[in-house]
Amino acid sequence: MTKGKVLVIGSNATRIEVKGGGWAATGQYLNETVVPAMAVIDAGYEVVLATPDGTRPTIDPASESADHFDGDADAYARARAFWAEHPAMSEIRTLRSVIEEGLEHYAGVFVPGGQAPVVDLMQDAELGRILRHFHDAAKPTALLCHGPVAVVSAMPHAREFRAALIAGDGEKAREWARGWQYEGYRMTVFSASEEKVVEDHILHAQLHFDMPSALTAAGGSVAATDVDFQPHIVIDRELITGQNPRSDHPIAKAFVEALDRSTTAA
Repeated sequence: MTKGKVLVIGSNATRIEVKGGGWAATGQYLNETVVPAMAVIDAGYEVVLATPDGTRPTIDPASESADHFDGDADAYARARAFWAEHPAMSEIRTLRSVIEEGLEHYAGVFVPGGQAPVVDLMQDAELGRILRHFHDAAKPTALLCHGPVAVVSAMPHAREFRAALIAGDGEKAREWARGWQYEGYRMTVFSASEEKVVEDHILHAQLHFDMPSALTAAGGSVAATDVDFQPHIVIDRELITGQNPRSDHPIAKAFVEALDRSTTAA
C-alpha cells in the first residue's frame, strides 16, 4: 500500500520557437524530473508519469551533467538509472487517460521544467482541466523552473494568450488571461536574467518572451531571487513553485510536506 498516487506531467516538446524564425532544440531537465519524483516515491507515494501524447519526454542534453547534481557523480548516476530503469518513468500515460480514470484518485500534481513546457503544456487543454481540478480541490500543485508557466493552461484562452505573447502584444495577452484561476497567486519561475544565460550559451537564440513577463501578464505575482541560479521556492495556498534547476531539492521537500498534510487531513 502507498500513501496515494501523485501525477507527474511531462512534456512532449523537442523544439521551441525563437526570434527571427526557426526553432531551437529543447526538452525537460533530468534533475528537475527525477529529484522530486524520487523524493515522492521515497516518501511512500506512487508516481504516475503522463504526457499529452503518452510518449516518453525527451531529456534536454543540457541537463545531462553532474553539474546539476552539485557535482556529485554518484547522485547523477542514480538519477540516470532511475530515469532509465524505474517503471514509473517508463510506463507513460496520456493526459486524457488520467482524466478518464478520475483525477480524484490523485493526491497531488507536479510539473518539471526545462523549456519544453513552454511549447506544449502551457497551451494544453487537457492539462488545463487537470490543473483546474487540483486548484478547485486545493490539492498540492508543484511546478519547477519553466514548469510554472504551465499554469497558464488553466485559463479559458491559453492558446490565444500564448500567441499574443509570441506576437509581443502584452495588452492582448492580458485580455485573453481574464478569468485565470491563479490570478493574484504569489509564484516564482525561471528568471529573465537566468533565461539570458541559456539563450546565450545553450540555445544561441532568443525566445519570444520570458517566463516572469508571461506569468505577470496572466495575473500572477512573480518574485525571483536577487542572485541568479540560487534555490528559491514560493508557496501560496496549494501552489508550490520553484525558480530554477537548483530548486529541485527544496521543491521536492516542500511538495512532500504538502502531500503529507493534505492526505492526513483527508
